[in-house]
Amino acid sequence: MLSNLTYTANNKTCLKNPAESDLGRRILSESIHLMDEIGLEQFTFRKLANNIGSTEASVYRYFENKHKLLLYLVDWYWGWLENKIMTTTHHLSSPYHKLDTAIGLLASPISIDASIAHIDETKLYTIIISEGPKVYLVKGVDKENLDGVYTGYKGLCNILASFMISINPMYKYAHSLASTIVETCHNQVFFSQHLPRLTDLEQEDYATLKDFVMHLTSSTLLQNKI
Repeated sequence: MLSNLTYTANNKTCLKNPAESDLGRRILSESIHLMDEIGLEQFTFRKLANNIGSTEASVYRYFENKHKLLLYLVDWYWGWLENKIMTTTHHLSSPYHKLDTAIGLLASPISIDASIAHIDETKLYTIIISEGPKVYLVKGVDKENLDGVYTGYKGLCNILASFMISINPMYKYAHSLASTIVETCHNQVFFSQHLPRLTDLEQEDYATLKDFVMHLTSSTLLQNKI
């Protein structure tokens, strides 16, 4: 059943699956709160361990470093969002409505998923906006790609691309446009919060963000439709 879909982050991002133990789940929960509060640069395993009443060594049993921890969180988020889009759109018959719904989810603030107690999706969403690109803008991106750690992101873009191809089978750049949509939805939010002269959006104006992205997407697809 689509309603029972779950996503597990790639095991190459961690030394031990944190979702399978109470300590691991506390590490995930507190890392999201702390990273959202102080940012990745100031985040350390020592601060994390102090906040959960444990030791740095216990954190290192799960994650090699904070980059791998961020990679785990980002991969989990993209996979979770991919499943959310699938469950929300599977009953829709029109590919345009599917694309519109998916972009609406991407361009909207995230709500708490009550079924996953150890993950605060609203705070994780803010981490994705401010820290997410750092997981692949690294020298080791090629090796990590071979390890399959970007599966969640690729899966999300594949879904968007499939909707576009259903709308316009002749469009040749569906995956390029899909990744552009995802990045645009988050970059525009970041710009509205920190670099407002780079966007026409006001802070928290998610309706306008969706309108802009849908205009960009539909105009591109229809202009190239034969």
